[in-house]
Amino acid sequence: MSLRNADIIAQKLAATGASHAFGLPGGEVLTLMDALARAGIRFTLTKHENVAGFMAEGTWHATGAPGILVATIGPGVANAVNVIANAYQDRVPLIVLTGCVDDADADTYTHQVFDHGALLSTIVKGTFKANGGSLNQVMDKALMLATTGQPGPVHIDVPIAVAEAAATVEVTAPAPIGAGFRPVNGPEMQRARRWIAEAERPLVIAGVDAVNDDAAAAIQKFVLRAGASLITTYKAKGLLNEDDKLSLGGAGLSPRADRELLPLLAEADCIILAGYDPIEMRINWRNPWPADARVIDITPVVRTHGMHDVAVTLFGGVAATLEDLVDGVHTPPTWPGNEPQRLKAKMREMFAPEAEGWGPSTVFHTMRDVLPREAVVTADSGAHRILLSQVWRCFTPRTMLQSSALCTMGCAVPLAAGHKLAKPEVPSVAFVGDAGLEMTLGDLATIRDLDLSLPIVVLIDESLSLIELKQRGQQLGNLGVDFAGTDFPAVAAALGGHGVWIDDEATLRAEAEAALERPTFTLLCARIGRRAYDGKF
Repeated sequence: MSLRNADIIAQKLAATGASHAFGLPGGEVLTLMDALARAGIRFTLTKHENVAGFMAEGTWHATGAPGILVATIGPGVANAVNVIANAYQDRVPLIVLTGCVDDADADTYTHQVFDHGALLSTIVKGTFKANGGSLNQVMDKALMLATTGQPGPVHIDVPIAVAEAAATVEVTAPAPIGAGFRPVNGPEMQRARRWIAEAERPLVIAGVDAVNDDAAAAIQKFVLRAGASLITTYKAKGLLNEDDKLSLGGAGLSPRADRELLPLLAEADCIILAGYDPIEMRINWRNPWPADARVIDITPVVRTHGMHDVAVTLFGGVAATLEDLVDGVHTPPTWPGNEPQRLKAKMREMFAPEAEGWGPSTVFHTMRDVLPREAVVTADSGAHRILLSQVWRCFTPRTMLQSSALCTMGCAVPLAAGHKLAKPEVPSVAFVGDAGLEMTLGDLATIRDLDLSLPIVVLIDESLSLIELKQRGQQLGNLGVDFAGTDFPAVAAALGGHGVWIDDEATLRAEAEAALERPTFTLLCARIGRRAYDGKF
Protein backbone atom coordinates (compact mmCIF):
# COMPACT_ATOMS: atom_id res chain seq x y z
CA MET A 1 0.00 0.00 0.00
CA SER A 2 1.34 3.44 -0.91
CA LEU A 3 2.13 5.92 1.85
CA ARG A 4 -0.77 8.19 2.81
CA ASN A 5 -0.64 11.48 4.66
CA ALA A 6 -2.23 9.72 7.64
CA ASP A 7 0.72 7.32 7.65
CA ILE A 8 3.16 10.20 8.03
CA ILE A 9 1.25 11.40 11.11
CA ALA A 10 1.18 7.90 12.57
CA GLN A 11 4.84 7.12 11.89
CA LYS A 12 5.92 10.42 13.45
CA LEU A 13 4.00 9.50 16.59
CA ALA A 14 5.39 5.96 16.63
CA ALA A 15 8.91 7.40 16.47
CA THR A 16 8.33 9.01 19.89
CA GLY A 17 7.78 5.55 21.39
CA ALA A 18 3.99 5.89 21.47
CA SER A 19 2.29 2.50 21.24
CA HIS A 20 -1.28 3.25 22.32
CA ALA A 21 -4.10 5.55 21.19
CA PHE A 22 -7.60 5.89 22.62
CA GLY A 23 -10.92 7.22 21.47
CA LEU A 24 -14.19 6.55 19.66
CA PRO A 25 -14.37 5.98 15.91
CA GLY A 26 -16.20 8.20 13.48
CA GLY A 27 -16.17 8.26 9.71
CA GLU A 28 -13.79 11.21 9.74
CA VAL A 29 -11.01 9.37 11.63
CA LEU A 30 -11.11 5.88 10.12
CA THR A 31 -8.08 6.46 7.90
CA LEU A 32 -6.15 7.90 10.84
CA MET A 33 -6.99 4.87 12.96
CA ASP A 34 -5.88 2.53 10.18
CA ALA A 35 -2.60 4.41 9.85
CA LEU A 36 -1.97 4.24 13.61
CA ALA A 37 -2.48 0.48 13.55
CA ARG A 38 -0.11 0.10 10.57
CA ALA A 39 2.52 2.07 12.48
CA GLY A 40 2.27 -0.29 15.47
CA ILE A 41 0.11 1.97 17.64
CA ARG A 42 -2.74 0.02 19.21
CA PHE A 43 -6.12 1.74 19.17
CA THR A 44 -8.38 1.15 22.19
CA LEU A 45 -12.09 1.84 21.96
CA THR A 46 -13.51 3.62 25.03
CA LYS A 47 -17.06 4.63 25.88
CA HIS A 48 -16.31 8.35 26.15
CA GLU A 49 -13.58 10.70 24.93
CA ASN A 50 -12.96 11.94 28.47
CA VAL A 51 -12.00 8.42 29.53
CA ALA A 52 -9.88 8.03 26.38
CA GLY A 53 -7.80 11.08 27.27
CA PHE A 54 -7.17 9.92 30.83
CA MET A 55 -6.18 6.44 29.65
CA ALA A 56 -3.76 8.14 27.25
CA GLU A 57 -2.30 10.11 30.18
CA GLY A 58 -1.89 6.86 32.12
CA THR A 59 0.24 5.41 29.30
CA TRP A 60 2.42 8.54 29.32
CA HIS A 61 3.16 8.17 33.03
CA ALA A 62 4.05 4.51 32.40
CA THR A 63 6.22 4.90 29.28
CA GLY A 64 7.23 8.55 28.85
CA ALA A 65 5.79 8.66 25.32
CA PRO A 66 3.10 11.30 24.60
CA GLY A 67 -0.50 10.19 25.02
CA ILE A 68 -2.73 10.02 21.93
CA LEU A 69 -6.43 10.90 21.92
CA VAL A 70 -8.49 10.36 18.75
CA ALA A 71 -11.81 12.19 18.46
CA THR A 72 -14.19 12.47 15.57
CA ILE A 73 -15.92 15.58 14.30
CA GLY A 74 -18.37 17.68 16.33
CA PRO A 75 -19.61 15.82 19.42
CA GLY A 76 -16.41 13.77 19.65
CA VAL A 77 -14.29 16.91 19.95
CA ALA A 78 -16.79 18.55 22.31
CA ASN A 79 -16.78 15.51 24.60
CA ALA A 80 -12.99 15.73 24.87
CA VAL A 81 -12.86 19.32 26.15
CA ASN A 82 -12.66 18.36 29.83
CA VAL A 83 -9.72 15.99 29.49
CA ILE A 84 -7.87 18.37 27.15
CA ALA A 85 -8.30 21.17 29.71
CA ASN A 86 -6.98 18.78 32.34
CA ALA A 87 -3.91 18.02 30.22
CA TYR A 88 -3.31 21.75 29.80
CA GLN A 89 -3.47 22.54 33.52
CA ASP A 90 -1.82 19.31 34.69
CA ARG A 91 1.07 19.62 32.19
CA VAL A 92 0.40 16.42 30.22
CA PRO A 93 1.80 15.96 26.67
CA LEU A 94 -1.40 14.82 24.94
CA ILE A 95 -1.60 14.67 21.14
CA VAL A 96 -5.23 15.30 20.16
CA LEU A 97 -6.03 14.02 16.67
CA THR A 98 -9.43 15.10 15.36
CA GLY A 99 -11.10 14.42 12.04
CA CYS A 100 -12.88 17.16 10.13
CA VAL A 101 -14.61 17.68 6.79
CA ASP A 102 -12.65 19.21 3.95
CA ASP A 103 -12.60 23.00 3.68
CA ALA A 104 -14.70 23.04 0.51
CA ASP A 105 -17.40 20.94 2.19
CA ALA A 106 -17.33 23.04 5.37
CA ASP A 107 -18.37 26.09 3.37
CA THR A 108 -21.70 24.50 2.43
CA TYR A 109 -22.18 21.50 4.74
CA THR A 110 -22.92 22.38 8.37
CA HIS A 111 -24.05 19.09 9.97
CA GLN A 112 -21.82 18.58 13.08
CA VAL A 113 -19.40 21.18 11.74
CA PHE A 114 -17.75 23.86 13.89
CA ASP A 115 -14.26 25.25 14.23
CA HIS A 116 -12.40 22.69 16.36
CA GLY A 117 -9.30 24.85 16.65
CA ALA A 118 -11.26 27.86 17.86
CA LEU A 119 -13.00 25.75 20.52
CA LEU A 120 -9.74 24.28 21.82
CA SER A 121 -7.41 27.23 21.36
CA THR A 122 -7.46 28.38 25.00
CA ILE A 123 -6.76 24.90 26.43
CA VAL A 124 -3.97 23.66 24.14
CA LYS A 125 -0.38 24.77 23.59
CA GLY A 126 -0.98 24.80 19.85
CA THR A 127 -3.57 23.87 17.23
CA PHE A 128 -2.77 22.91 13.63
CA LYS A 129 -4.66 21.85 10.51
CA ALA A 130 -2.87 19.15 8.58
CA ASN A 131 -2.08 19.47 4.90
CA GLY A 132 -0.06 17.20 2.68
CA GLY A 133 2.84 19.49 1.89
CA SER A 134 3.99 20.28 5.44
CA LEU A 135 3.07 17.26 7.56
CA ASN A 136 6.65 16.60 8.68
CA GLN A 137 7.02 20.18 9.87
CA VAL A 138 3.58 20.28 11.51
CA MET A 139 4.22 17.04 13.42
CA ASP A 140 7.67 18.24 14.52
CA LYS A 141 6.18 21.48 15.80
CA ALA A 142 3.35 19.66 17.56
CA LEU A 143 5.65 17.21 19.31
CA MET A 144 8.10 19.95 20.29
CA LEU A 145 5.32 22.02 21.82
CA ALA A 146 3.76 19.05 23.60
CA THR A 147 6.94 17.84 25.27
CA THR A 148 9.08 20.90 26.08
CA GLY A 149 8.91 23.62 28.75
CA GLN A 150 5.77 22.73 30.61
CA PRO A 151 4.32 19.79 28.62
CA GLY A 152 0.76 20.09 27.42
CA PRO A 153 -1.84 19.11 24.84
CA VAL A 154 -1.49 19.92 21.14
CA HIS A 155 -4.35 19.62 18.66
CA ILE A 156 -4.05 18.48 15.03
CA ASP A 157 -7.18 18.70 12.87
CA VAL A 158 -7.00 16.31 9.92
CA PRO A 159 -9.41 16.78 6.98
CA ILE A 160 -10.68 13.54 5.48
CA ALA A 161 -9.20 14.14 2.05
CA VAL A 162 -5.81 15.05 3.50
CA ALA A 163 -5.68 11.84 5.57
CA GLU A 164 -6.65 9.66 2.62
CA ALA A 165 -4.45 11.31 -0.01
CA ALA A 166 -1.21 9.73 -1.18
CA ALA A 167 1.76 11.33 0.55
CA THR A 168 3.85 13.64 -1.59
CA VAL A 169 6.79 13.64 0.85
CA GLU A 170 8.76 10.99 2.72
CA VAL A 171 8.68 10.69 6.49
CA THR A 172 11.64 12.49 8.05
CA ALA A 173 13.29 11.72 11.37
CA PRO A 174 11.71 13.61 14.28
CA ALA A 175 13.33 16.91 15.17
CA PRO A 176 15.73 16.45 18.13
CA ILE A 177 14.44 17.72 21.46
CA GLY A 178 17.23 18.79 23.78
CA ALA A 179 17.55 18.15 27.48
CA GLY A 180 16.58 20.71 30.10
CA PHE A 181 18.62 23.87 29.62
CA ARG A 182 21.04 25.28 32.19
CA PRO A 183 20.71 28.79 33.58
CA VAL A 184 23.37 31.41 32.98
CA ASN A 185 26.04 31.29 35.69
CA GLY A 186 25.68 34.97 36.51
CA PRO A 187 24.91 37.18 39.53
CA GLU A 188 21.55 35.50 40.24
CA MET A 189 23.17 32.07 40.42
CA GLN A 190 25.92 33.41 42.68
CA ARG A 191 23.39 35.02 44.99
CA ALA A 192 21.38 31.79 45.16
CA ARG A 193 24.47 29.78 46.04
CA ARG A 194 25.41 32.25 48.77
CA TRP A 195 21.94 32.18 50.30
CA ILE A 196 21.92 28.37 50.33
CA ALA A 197 25.37 28.26 51.92
CA GLU A 198 24.28 30.74 54.62
CA ALA A 199 20.96 29.02 55.36
CA GLU A 200 20.36 27.38 58.71
CA ARG A 201 16.73 26.51 57.97
CA PRO A 202 16.52 25.70 54.23
CA LEU A 203 13.31 24.37 52.73
CA VAL A 204 12.57 23.02 49.24
CA ILE A 205 9.11 22.99 47.65
CA ALA A 206 8.94 20.79 44.54
CA GLY A 207 6.12 20.44 42.03
CA VAL A 208 4.96 19.03 38.74
CA ASP A 209 7.73 20.63 36.66
CA ALA A 210 10.32 18.71 38.69
CA VAL A 211 8.48 15.46 37.99
CA ASN A 212 8.28 16.20 34.27
CA ASP A 213 12.00 17.01 34.22
CA ASP A 214 12.86 13.68 35.89
CA ALA A 215 14.58 15.67 38.64
CA ALA A 216 14.20 13.14 41.48
CA ALA A 217 17.89 12.25 41.65
CA ALA A 218 18.93 15.92 41.57
CA ILE A 219 16.43 16.80 44.33
CA GLN A 220 17.58 13.91 46.51
CA LYS A 221 21.21 14.99 46.14
CA PHE A 222 20.39 18.64 46.82
CA VAL A 223 18.32 18.17 49.99
CA LEU A 224 20.91 15.79 51.40
CA ARG A 225 23.79 18.18 50.72
CA ALA A 226 21.90 21.26 51.88
CA GLY A 227 20.18 19.61 54.82
CA ALA A 228 16.90 20.95 53.48
CA SER A 229 13.48 19.53 54.23
CA LEU A 230 11.22 18.87 51.25
CA ILE A 231 7.54 19.61 50.73
CA THR A 232 5.97 18.48 47.47
CA THR A 233 2.72 19.11 45.72
CA TYR A 234 0.44 16.10 45.48
CA LYS A 235 1.56 15.37 41.93
CA ALA A 236 5.22 15.48 42.96
CA LYS A 237 4.93 12.95 45.78
CA GLY A 238 7.80 10.48 45.70
CA LEU A 239 10.48 12.81 44.33
CA LEU A 240 12.10 11.88 47.64
CA ASN A 241 11.21 8.64 49.41
CA GLU A 242 8.50 9.79 51.81
CA ASP A 243 9.93 7.61 54.56
CA ASP A 244 13.09 9.75 54.45
CA LYS A 245 13.45 12.06 57.44
CA LEU A 246 13.87 15.06 55.10
CA SER A 247 10.53 14.43 53.37
CA LEU A 248 7.49 16.21 54.79
CA GLY A 249 5.17 14.64 52.22
CA GLY A 250 2.65 16.31 49.95
CA ALA A 251 0.63 19.47 50.47
CA GLY A 252 -1.81 21.67 48.67
CA LEU A 253 -5.41 20.93 49.66
CA SER A 254 -5.54 19.77 53.28
CA PRO A 255 -6.37 22.54 55.78
CA ARG A 256 -5.06 20.35 58.64
CA ALA A 257 -1.72 19.85 56.91
CA ASP A 258 -1.52 23.52 55.91
CA ARG A 259 -1.95 24.63 59.52
CA GLU A 260 1.28 22.79 60.30
CA LEU A 261 3.27 23.37 57.11
CA LEU A 262 2.63 27.05 56.39
CA PRO A 263 4.19 28.28 59.68
CA LEU A 264 7.31 26.29 58.76
CA LEU A 265 7.63 28.39 55.60
CA ALA A 266 7.67 31.52 57.77
CA GLU A 267 10.52 30.04 59.84
CA ALA A 268 12.65 29.03 56.84
CA ASP A 269 15.53 31.37 56.02
CA CYS A 270 15.91 30.13 52.44
CA ILE A 271 13.17 28.59 50.29
CA ILE A 272 14.02 26.87 47.02
CA LEU A 273 11.13 26.36 44.60
CA ALA A 274 12.14 23.38 42.46
CA GLY A 275 9.73 23.24 39.54
CA TYR A 276 6.93 24.37 41.85
CA ASP A 277 3.80 25.48 40.00
CA PRO A 278 1.18 26.78 42.45
CA ILE A 279 -1.63 25.85 40.05
CA GLU A 280 -1.80 22.70 42.18
CA MET A 281 -2.43 24.56 45.46
CA ARG A 282 -5.44 25.92 47.31
CA ILE A 283 -5.87 29.66 47.83
CA ASN A 284 -4.21 29.84 51.24
CA TRP A 285 -0.90 29.09 49.52
CA ARG A 286 -1.11 32.57 48.04
CA ASN A 287 1.72 34.75 49.43
CA PRO A 288 2.74 32.13 52.02
CA TRP A 289 6.05 33.76 53.00
CA PRO A 290 7.10 37.29 54.04
CA ALA A 291 7.80 39.83 51.29
CA ASP A 292 11.52 39.98 52.18
CA ALA A 293 12.01 36.19 52.28
CA ARG A 294 14.96 34.63 50.48
CA VAL A 295 13.03 32.65 47.84
CA ILE A 296 14.78 31.10 44.84
CA ASP A 297 12.55 30.00 41.96
CA ILE A 298 13.91 27.33 39.58
CA THR A 299 11.60 27.28 36.58
CA PRO A 300 11.65 26.19 32.93
CA VAL A 301 9.11 28.88 31.97
CA VAL A 302 8.20 32.45 32.88
CA ARG A 303 5.84 32.38 35.85
CA THR A 304 2.78 34.62 35.45
CA HIS A 305 0.54 33.14 38.16
CA GLY A 306 0.69 36.04 40.64
CA MET A 307 0.36 33.64 43.60
CA HIS A 308 3.58 34.78 45.28
CA ASP A 309 6.75 36.81 44.84
CA VAL A 310 10.31 35.49 44.66
CA ALA A 311 13.69 37.15 45.16
CA VAL A 312 15.76 35.20 42.61
CA THR A 313 14.56 33.46 39.43
CA LEU A 314 16.75 30.88 37.73
CA PHE A 315 15.37 30.00 34.30
CA GLY A 316 16.45 26.47 33.42
CA GLY A 317 15.72 22.80 33.64
CA VAL A 318 15.02 21.81 37.23
CA ALA A 319 17.51 18.94 37.35
CA ALA A 320 20.28 20.84 35.55
CA THR A 321 19.87 23.92 37.74
CA LEU A 322 19.90 21.94 40.98
CA GLU A 323 23.07 20.19 39.83
CA ASP A 324 24.70 23.59 39.29
CA LEU A 325 23.47 24.91 42.64
CA VAL A 326 24.61 21.93 44.68
CA ASP A 327 28.27 22.26 43.71
CA GLY A 328 30.19 23.21 46.81
CA VAL A 329 27.13 23.06 49.09
CA HIS A 330 27.81 21.27 52.40
CA THR A 331 25.77 22.99 55.09
CA PRO A 332 24.32 20.31 57.45
CA PRO A 333 23.48 20.15 60.25
CA THR A 334 20.58 22.53 59.72
CA TRP A 335 17.27 23.35 61.41
CA PRO A 336 18.90 23.44 64.88
CA GLY A 337 15.55 23.06 66.60
CA ASN A 338 14.71 19.95 64.56
CA GLU A 339 11.29 21.46 63.74
CA PRO A 340 10.74 19.56 60.45
CA GLN A 341 11.26 16.16 62.04
CA ARG A 342 8.92 16.98 64.94
CA LEU A 343 6.37 18.19 62.41
CA LYS A 344 6.74 15.00 60.35
CA ALA A 345 6.00 12.86 63.41
CA LYS A 346 3.02 15.02 64.34
CA MET A 347 1.52 14.74 60.87
CA ARG A 348 1.89 10.97 60.91
CA GLU A 349 -0.24 10.97 64.06
CA MET A 350 -2.77 13.41 62.56
CA PHE A 351 -3.45 11.12 59.60
CA ALA A 352 -3.28 7.79 61.43
CA PRO A 353 -5.99 5.10 61.06
CA GLU A 354 -9.26 5.72 62.88
CA ALA A 355 -9.14 4.83 66.56
CA GLU A 356 -12.57 3.23 66.21
CA GLY A 357 -11.13 0.78 63.69
CA TRP A 358 -12.93 1.68 60.45
CA GLY A 359 -13.12 4.67 58.16
CA PRO A 360 -11.36 6.16 55.15
CA SER A 361 -7.97 6.53 56.88
CA THR A 362 -8.01 2.87 57.82
CA VAL A 363 -8.91 1.97 54.23
CA PHE A 364 -5.90 3.88 52.90
CA HIS A 365 -3.43 2.60 55.49
CA THR A 366 -4.58 -0.98 54.92
CA MET A 367 -4.15 -0.69 51.16
CA ARG A 368 -0.67 0.80 51.63
CA ASP A 369 0.23 -2.26 53.71
CA VAL A 370 -1.18 -4.66 51.11
CA LEU A 371 0.30 -3.12 47.99
CA PRO A 372 3.97 -3.50 47.01
CA ARG A 373 6.15 -0.41 47.11
CA GLU A 374 6.24 -0.08 43.31
CA ALA A 375 2.44 -0.09 42.94
CA VAL A 376 0.85 2.86 41.16
CA VAL A 377 -2.32 4.30 42.65
CA THR A 378 -4.70 6.85 41.23
CA ALA A 379 -7.10 9.17 43.03
CA ASP A 380 -10.27 10.75 41.78
CA SER A 381 -11.29 14.24 42.87
CA GLY A 382 -13.21 14.63 46.10
CA ALA A 383 -12.75 14.32 49.83
CA HIS A 384 -11.03 10.96 49.57
CA ARG A 385 -8.25 12.42 47.38
CA ILE A 386 -7.23 15.00 49.98
CA LEU A 387 -7.02 12.46 52.80
CA LEU A 388 -5.41 9.81 50.59
CA SER A 389 -2.74 12.24 49.40
CA GLN A 390 -1.78 12.95 53.01
CA VAL A 391 -1.86 9.32 54.16
CA TRP A 392 -0.26 7.59 51.18
CA ARG A 393 3.51 7.16 51.19
CA CYS A 394 5.24 7.27 47.81
CA PHE A 395 8.77 5.97 47.39
CA THR A 396 9.37 7.05 43.78
CA PRO A 397 7.77 9.64 41.47
CA ARG A 398 4.69 8.97 39.32
CA THR A 399 3.33 6.36 41.70
CA MET A 400 0.33 8.43 42.74
CA LEU A 401 -1.57 9.87 39.78
CA GLN A 402 -4.43 12.35 39.96
CA SER A 403 -5.93 15.47 38.45
CA SER A 404 -4.03 17.90 40.64
CA ALA A 405 -4.57 21.25 38.91
CA LEU A 406 -7.99 20.97 37.25
CA CYS A 407 -9.22 18.57 39.97
CA THR A 408 -11.76 16.92 37.69
CA MET A 409 -13.83 13.89 38.64
CA GLY A 410 -13.86 10.73 36.55
CA CYS A 411 -10.07 10.47 36.14
CA ALA A 412 -8.94 7.75 38.56
CA VAL A 413 -10.22 4.60 36.88
CA PRO A 414 -9.03 5.45 33.34
CA LEU A 415 -5.65 6.71 34.62
CA ALA A 416 -5.09 3.38 36.37
CA ALA A 417 -6.36 1.42 33.37
CA GLY A 418 -4.07 3.27 30.94
CA HIS A 419 -1.04 2.72 33.17
CA LYS A 420 -1.85 -0.97 33.59
CA LEU A 421 -2.32 -1.41 29.84
CA ALA A 422 1.08 0.14 29.09
CA LYS A 423 2.93 -1.47 32.00
CA PRO A 424 1.06 -4.66 32.94
CA GLU A 425 3.79 -5.92 35.27
CA VAL A 426 3.21 -3.03 37.72
CA PRO A 427 0.19 -3.30 40.05
CA SER A 428 -2.24 -0.40 39.50
CA VAL A 429 -5.08 0.49 41.87
CA ALA A 430 -7.71 3.21 41.55
CA PHE A 431 -9.30 5.02 44.50
CA VAL A 432 -12.62 6.62 43.66
CA GLY A 433 -15.77 7.88 45.36
CA ASP A 434 -19.11 6.35 44.53
CA ALA A 435 -20.21 9.44 42.57
CA GLY A 436 -16.95 9.48 40.60
CA LEU A 437 -17.26 5.81 39.71
CA GLU A 438 -20.77 6.36 38.39
CA MET A 439 -19.30 8.84 35.90
CA THR A 440 -17.15 6.14 34.28
CA LEU A 441 -19.14 2.93 34.83
CA GLY A 442 -19.36 2.19 31.11
CA ASP A 443 -15.63 1.83 30.79
CA LEU A 444 -15.52 -1.01 33.26
CA ALA A 445 -16.54 -2.95 30.15
CA THR A 446 -13.47 -1.54 28.38
CA ILE A 447 -11.27 -2.79 31.22
CA ARG A 448 -12.97 -6.19 31.00
CA ASP A 449 -12.35 -6.37 27.24
CA LEU A 450 -8.68 -5.48 27.75
CA ASP A 451 -8.27 -8.28 30.34
CA LEU A 452 -6.77 -5.86 32.84
CA SER A 453 -6.27 -6.92 36.44
CA LEU A 454 -7.37 -3.73 38.20
CA PRO A 455 -8.51 -3.37 41.81
CA ILE A 456 -10.77 -0.33 42.25
CA VAL A 457 -11.36 0.88 45.81
CA VAL A 458 -14.75 2.62 45.95
CA LEU A 459 -15.40 4.84 48.99
CA ILE A 460 -19.13 4.47 49.59
CA ASP A 461 -20.70 7.40 51.43
CA GLU A 462 -23.63 8.26 49.11
CA SER A 463 -22.65 11.90 49.12
CA LEU A 464 -20.45 14.47 47.42
CA SER A 465 -18.65 14.71 50.75
CA LEU A 466 -16.25 17.54 49.99
CA ILE A 467 -19.04 19.78 48.67
CA GLU A 468 -21.35 18.76 51.51
CA LEU A 469 -18.65 19.78 54.00
CA LYS A 470 -18.35 23.18 52.33
CA GLN A 471 -22.14 23.52 52.28
CA ARG A 472 -22.34 22.91 56.01
CA GLY A 473 -19.39 25.21 56.59
CA GLN A 474 -21.35 28.03 54.95
CA GLN A 475 -24.42 27.11 57.05
CA LEU A 476 -26.41 26.30 53.94
CA GLY A 477 -29.08 23.65 53.68
CA ASN A 478 -28.35 20.21 52.29
CA LEU A 479 -29.01 20.50 48.57
CA GLY A 480 -27.83 18.50 45.58
CA VAL A 481 -25.06 16.60 47.37
CA ASP A 482 -26.60 13.37 48.71
CA PHE A 483 -27.91 10.50 46.60
CA ALA A 484 -29.20 6.95 46.86
CA GLY A 485 -26.85 3.99 46.89
CA THR A 486 -25.93 1.80 43.94
CA ASP A 487 -25.46 -1.96 44.15
CA PHE A 488 -21.90 -1.84 42.86
CA PRO A 489 -21.14 -5.57 43.29
CA ALA A 490 -24.14 -6.33 41.09
CA VAL A 491 -22.94 -3.76 38.54
CA ALA A 492 -19.48 -5.33 38.57
CA ALA A 493 -20.92 -8.77 37.90
CA ALA A 494 -23.10 -7.44 35.08
CA LEU A 495 -20.07 -5.86 33.40
CA GLY A 496 -17.86 -8.93 33.68
CA GLY A 497 -15.90 -8.11 36.81
CA HIS A 498 -16.09 -8.89 40.50
CA GLY A 499 -17.44 -6.76 43.32
CA VAL A 500 -17.64 -7.12 47.08
CA TRP A 501 -18.99 -5.06 49.99
CA ILE A 502 -16.37 -4.25 52.60
CA ASP A 503 -17.08 -3.05 56.13
CA ASP A 504 -13.91 -3.83 58.08
CA GLU A 505 -10.15 -3.91 57.78
CA ALA A 506 -9.74 -7.70 57.76
CA THR A 507 -12.17 -8.13 54.85
CA LEU A 508 -10.48 -5.31 52.92
CA ARG A 509 -7.05 -6.87 53.38
CA ALA A 510 -8.19 -10.30 52.21
CA GLU A 511 -10.22 -9.02 49.27
CA ALA A 512 -7.49 -6.63 48.12
CA GLU A 513 -4.96 -9.46 48.02
CA ALA A 514 -7.41 -11.57 46.01
CA ALA A 515 -8.10 -8.65 43.64
CA LEU A 516 -4.40 -8.35 42.78
CA GLU A 517 -4.52 -11.93 41.47
CA ARG A 518 -7.84 -11.66 39.61
CA PRO A 519 -7.57 -11.35 35.79
CA THR A 520 -10.21 -8.63 35.56
CA PHE A 521 -11.39 -5.63 37.54
CA THR A 522 -12.56 -5.82 41.15
CA LEU A 523 -14.74 -3.25 42.89
CA LEU A 524 -13.70 -3.14 46.55
CA CYS A 525 -16.78 -1.32 47.86
CA ALA A 526 -15.78 0.15 51.22
CA ARG A 527 -18.88 1.40 53.06
CA ILE A 528 -17.65 4.26 55.21
CA GLY A 529 -20.96 6.11 55.77
CA ARG A 530 -21.87 9.76 55.36
CA ARG A 531 -19.76 12.45 57.03
CA ALA A 532 -16.88 9.99 57.37
CA TYR A 533 -14.36 12.71 56.44
CA ASP A 534 -15.39 15.19 59.16
CA GLY A 535 -12.24 16.42 60.88
CA LYS A 536 -10.02 14.09 58.86
CA PHE A 537 -8.25 16.58 56.60
